[in-house]
Amino acid sequence: MRRLPPRWIIRSAWAVHRALYRIGGARLSLKRPGNGRYGLFRLTTIGRRSGQPRSVILAYFEDGPDIVTMAMNGWGAPEPAWWLNLQAHPDAEAELADGPRPVRGRAAVGEERDRLWARWREIDEGLDEYAALRPTPTAVVVLERRAA
Repeated sequence: MRRLPPRWIIRSAWAVHRALYRIGGARLSLKRPGNGRYGLFRLTTIGRRSGQPRSVILAYFEDGPDIVTMAMNGWGAPEPAWWLNLQAHPDAEAELADGPRPVRGRAAVGEERDRLWARWREIDEGLDEYAALRPTPTAVVVLERRAA
């Protein structure tokens, strides 16, 4: 069984990544997915309670024109705030290494979820073991391009 590092290490890594973004922007912190590896993008949602923009850097791969990510919260038990925000306000902004993209988020369900989960499994062989650490299923999130 795989084990996660302590939560403070996971949270510290997130803080470092956000700092890299503040210092060098997309050039230092965002990357396109490649053969057998995920990319990194910045998602900006609208806070469900505050109404203010909230940004997070997430892993992704592309499925045709769509961006696919997972609502995993570092494999911790609670749902990530960005996913709760996206459910309340589905329109968001994705910043990829090659520029911004307006998107609308939704959870993949049924056969689509199974297909996209299998693609994630090709990238991360430990996916199922890590997902088993969460008490609820991990949402596979599809971000579809929308008109600006």
